[in-house]
Amino acid sequence: MLPSRHGQESKPSKITEKSAGIERAAGNKMCGIALLVSGIRIDLSALSIDSVSSSSKIHLVFSLDDLKAALERRGPDSLGTKKLLLSLHSNNSISENSWVSPVNEESHVLDDGSNISESFAELVFLGATLQLRGVAPLSQPLVDSSGNILVYNGEMFGGIEVGSDDNDTEILMQYLGNCCSCRSQEHKTTCDFNGQGKGSVADVLSVIKGPWAIIYWQESSKTLWFGRDAFGRRSLVVHWPTLEDPRFLLSSVSPTSPSLQDSDFEVENGTNGIRFWEELSCGIYSMSVDATKSDGRFLGDIKKHEWTNVMLKELIEWERVSIEPEPTQLDFSRSRTLNAEHDINSSSSFSVLAQNVLTALRESMMRRVSLHNIYQARKETVPVAVLFSGGLDSMIIAALLEQCLDPNYEIDLLNVSFDGESAPDRISAEAGVKELRRVAPLRRWRLVHIDADLSKLTWETKRVLSLINPANTYMDLNIGIALWLAARGEGWTCEEHDNGIDEDKHVNYTSGARILLVGSGADEQCAGYGRHRTKYRHESWLGLHEEMKLDMQRIWKRNLGRDDRCIADSGKEARFPFLDEDVIRTLLDIPLWEVADLDQPSGKGDKKILREVAQMLGLHNAAVLPKRAIQFGSRIARESNRKNFGSNRAANQASAGSVVINVPSYFS
Repeated sequence: MLPSRHGQESKPSKITEKSAGIERAAGNKMCGIALLVSGIRIDLSALSIDSVSSSSKIHLVFSLDDLKAALERRGPDSLGTKKLLLSLHSNNSISENSWVSPVNEESHVLDDGSNISESFAELVFLGATLQLRGVAPLSQPLVDSSGNILVYNGEMFGGIEVGSDDNDTEILMQYLGNCCSCRSQEHKTTCDFNGQGKGSVADVLSVIKGPWAIIYWQESSKTLWFGRDAFGRRSLVVHWPTLEDPRFLLSSVSPTSPSLQDSDFEVENGTNGIRFWEELSCGIYSMSVDATKSDGRFLGDIKKHEWTNVMLKELIEWERVSIEPEPTQLDFSRSRTLNAEHDINSSSSFSVLAQNVLTALRESMMRRVSLHNIYQARKETVPVAVLFSGGLDSMIIAALLEQCLDPNYEIDLLNVSFDGESAPDRISAEAGVKELRRVAPLRRWRLVHIDADLSKLTWETKRVLSLINPANTYMDLNIGIALWLAARGEGWTCEEHDNGIDEDKHVNYTSGARILLVGSGADEQCAGYGRHRTKYRHESWLGLHEEMKLDMQRIWKRNLGRDDRCIADSGKEARFPFLDEDVIRTLLDIPLWEVADLDQPSGKGDKKILREVAQMLGLHNAAVLPKRAIQFGSRIARESNRKNFGSNRAANQASAGSVVINVPSYFS
């Protein structure tokens, strides 16, 4: 049992299947974690991954210092390291007495595993802490009295009850410390551990609501646990052992690639390149470490575990009960929507379904910003900012934030443009902030104009190229640059006076907000992409459902890992209100034709349920805006197409968004 912050023994709180509410813990958050494992021969057969040659002439080697540098550049408040040495006696016995697992901070770290003794293995844990809550500093990795080690990059928005005076990472450490040491893939909760029935590590992680990535050493079973939440809202990239580099590495972000300094090396370009890192698939993994009798070496057996939370598994499967409407159901839905459009000021015009979505979104927002009492300790005037295009999703987020955040705080709206005041997102952002001021005139809204010139972002582009890795297309880079600039928050705003805003006077401004709210997940869940309309046109409702399901089940790989890395690089934490577990559940409970009706025109039928939510919030102008992706709304895609393909037409013919970047050509 760990001591509490007040020096008294604290007991684990109750794990619940229900939300823990909006009461939040005091403590610190991580802005990155990493692990380097040397001296263990790893068996990947259970994952259908082979330890093979990378088939590249270039042998990349990332050291502990490289991992530290990648985390330090995020601007953490602290960076901690714990090194675990596993050794065997000379008789190669595999009895428990033959192990020694001292934790220290000075042992030698091997770069490539080639010079390690067969009798030793080393695990190095790194944790970069960004203090967002509380006034008492807490550094990770955490080590308890049993020798367990934890680095955790996540938020608990429910599932494990955490008291208002408790630290959620410490509470998690207590739960994990009480887990059974059973290594079986088919764990049973009746396992006898210390004379009691205990849950497994997978049981504990399966009930956490919110984004997380974790690396945990369970000393009693000599097992390493690692993974990321079911939707991949926190980044974790992995290097599986290869013949050239037999080490096993995990990291929130990849170190800067040598390819960015070597103009003769083409990185990750089809089969001729090299892929050192890959996104770790969402889920819970374990690596049990044993000593083999034959050669006295360490063997690590990696397995992937099933989620044990039934409700979470249902969300992952993403099955909707009502997909294809009867003609009468569709007619009724369209008639009700039409009546609501003609009577937008009447609350009775809005459906119960839209009311449910609004309630779920408001509670999601409260869970993500209900820390106003401890923001005061940091004396921040702007604790939370919004990635803001003025479009439907960001307008809903801004309006809900206004309702949930203490009225004394200002709200920064971060808008990126590569075409000054002419970019579509800048125009809609200007209109959007006017509508927000009309809806909430007492709140101080600050539109932060972040202007950029792609041709002048050479150093910044190289940095973002490293951040998006292993993503590697022009679309990934364009989105990554826009997000990275937004997270920095460096731009200008109009001068404000007691009598109002002087739009003719501009002042430089940098947002100090350390939490950035992002609208990810809205399009995937509510049919906001053009491909959804195409799929519906060809395969009707069932085809639309399958396309949306595919989007949700691959959002971790296509979007969230990349986005988290780009935002966290500036010491900011991305939070995704639309990807709250309860919001996902609420939207899945709604018939598909009430979520979207793609027989209707753009700006009306796509994301239909969210447009009704916007009307309920008084955002009448935003409720009819068409979908526009950030790379197009900010016009970075246009500038990128001109630079790399000569023109937009040539880029479209080459399907530029999906083209893999040739690094030397890009910077030539």
